[in-house]
Amino acid sequence: MAADRSKRFVPALGIGTVAIAYVCVDYLQHVRPTWHDWLMPAFWVVLVLSTVYHILLYRHWSKELRSALPFLGSVVFLLLAFLFETISVRFVTAVLGLDWHRSANPLPDTGQWFLLELNEKLPKAFVTLLRAHITTLHHYLVIFVMLAFSVTFGSIKPPGLGFAARYIFTMAVGRLLRAFTFISTILPSPRPWCALVRYRVPHYPHPWAQKYYEPYASDPNAISRLLQLDSAYVEVKEYPAEFIPDWGKMSFLANILRPNVGEGSTWYQLLKRASGGCNDLMYSGHMLVSVLTAMAWTEAYGGWTSAILWVLVLHSAQREIRERNHYTVDCIVAIYVGILLWRATSFIWSAKDTSKARRAAKFDEVRTRLVQSARDYDVDEIREILEEIEIAGQDKETLSKRTIMVFGSVVVLFTFTIVVLALTLTTDG
Repeated sequence: MAADRSKRFVPALGIGTVAIAYVCVDYLQHVRPTWHDWLMPAFWVVLVLSTVYHILLYRHWSKELRSALPFLGSVVFLLLAFLFETISVRFVTAVLGLDWHRSANPLPDTGQWFLLELNEKLPKAFVTLLRAHITTLHHYLVIFVMLAFSVTFGSIKPPGLGFAARYIFTMAVGRLLRAFTFISTILPSPRPWCALVRYRVPHYPHPWAQKYYEPYASDPNAISRLLQLDSAYVEVKEYPAEFIPDWGKMSFLANILRPNVGEGSTWYQLLKRASGGCNDLMYSGHMLVSVLTAMAWTEAYGGWTSAILWVLVLHSAQREIRERNHYTVDCIVAIYVGILLWRATSFIWSAKDTSKARRAAKFDEVRTRLVQSARDYDVDEIREILEEIEIAGQDKETLSKRTIMVFGSVVVLFTFTIVVLALTLTTDG
């Protein structure tokens, strides 16, 4: 009974209320730093202690164990997707050289114009609210982590690892699609100075661009002739030779990443500085994270906090556009891609209660027996049939308590480590 009472605490308080409270407390660092300095640690202490307490009372570790392999597979898939995306980010920045970044004009963006027009029409206080950094990338990650751990409070349907596997797998697919999209056509950055400040790639273009892009880029007649011949016809100018470092088996990446002499001795050191890139990367990765978090929240928990979360997503989108981190099209595409991807991966985890479906199927199977027993007034047979229906809706526990305890400990330690690393790496938004 004590365990049941404890599990009512967060559902009664509302995991949504806790999530919104986290956003509000964290925003105090901009308006009341001294309040933030003592409220945020207190918030985390209470949340972590409450979570650990409910983990000790959690009863569905066998379900979690069955979801362990899909979860780990999703994590590996996401890491590989990030690796491919990081290589692609560096490629689209380096392939045309820094001179192109200096001379390329940003694309016309009607969304940016619209927001600037609103700045002139709306009250100053409202514009200040629109410009406020209420949520950043790490906020949406924390909100999802809260939602995933709320399975131990009984707020969402287990398994929590299945829920996390769906989120991570969907994220990985979204990051791969994003990389395929922005690497296929290179778009100029909304911030033309970015590459010159952040990167040390060569100023001149890659041999591919020297042959197929640069001679025709600013000459309509040359492009017209290129269309007619369907073959490169302009002689390539004299450029410095490409620097090829000794990266062993990974030396093939040098042709893609175009390292400079002073940028480190390994390809890994080079990729660590790739950051978010300096071209326009369609679609927005920040918006993909926020939309997937909102979709996961809406499906698993719902309630009035879902509406607030979607308002925060839209607020983040307009701020991405306002601050010229992305063009408007990047945010729009990220929103509908995130929604569609989440809908497409419901086979991994769904908020629908499958136990009800199993009970309904069992009831259809024994319907004739139940009707006959009712006619015969056979109470014992009716009770036996009802027990069969109830058992059909339950998951079989086939694991020893020791196995479950070891697995639970490993999952908790692994998850907390991943959470700390993720939050540490995304604190700058």
